[in-house]
Amino acid sequence: MTSGHGLSEAARPFSAGEGPRGVLLIHGFGGTPASMRPWAAHLERHGYAVSVPLLPGHGTAWQDMARPRWTDWFTTVDGALSELRERCETTAVAGISMGAALALLLAVERPRDVSALLLVNPRVANAHRLMFAVPVLQHVIPSIAGDSRPVKKPGVPRVSYERLSVKAVRQMMLLWKELRPRLSEVTQPVIIWRSVADGPAGTLSSEVILGEVRSQERRELLLQDSYHLATLDNDADSIFNESVAFLTAQSRAAQAR
Repeated sequence: MTSGHGLSEAARPFSAGEGPRGVLLIHGFGGTPASMRPWAAHLERHGYAVSVPLLPGHGTAWQDMARPRWTDWFTTVDGALSELRERCETTAVAGISMGAALALLLAVERPRDVSALLLVNPRVANAHRLMFAVPVLQHVIPSIAGDSRPVKKPGVPRVSYERLSVKAVRQMMLLWKELRPRLSEVTQPVIIWRSVADGPAGTLSSEVILGEVRSQERRELLLQDSYHLATLDNDADSIFNESVAFLTAQSRAAQAR
């Protein structure tokens, strides 16, 4: 990540591929499109059009995260979905961490435009006691340390902020507050990949999603050899291959109806 406020090359949003099937990929809190590039490239090789937007306040310096509201993040992904939908007959949405929460909200707000959900280490809740203090802490502490080691695999460059704006954490919590009561409106097929190393926070979010959505098809696959940023980690190939199989199965099921 760049230490200044200019946009780093790896952080730039991008789109690629052509065809009737599209996938919108949404990066996580404090991350960048770089975390989704390998997955997007794999999908493109299998005939999918892909789009990876950059969330406001990301890709530059952590101080920039303090400015946007969660609605700004949602507006960005909503616009990216509209652009992709214009050139594709079907569009699935993939998200990692907070990006998964945004993907779920898109599925709620635009059910006809989201055909399926692919979620990696989703975050829609966190019971850590520090989270309860965030509404006050945001006015006292500007930042907290980010994940010191988001990837287990050696030699992977960092693509996320080392510090996180507390005001941005509060905005993420407000996103969850908007989403949680509406999870029952999600009916699209859902697949979740969860890193075992993600601990209680990962388990809680996965249980909440699988327990509250009304999707007839919803399942969870455990990742044994990855940390939180699993799309760049040791289990990445498994995620990529299974995602193509999942989307292919959904396409065939839709054609058979």
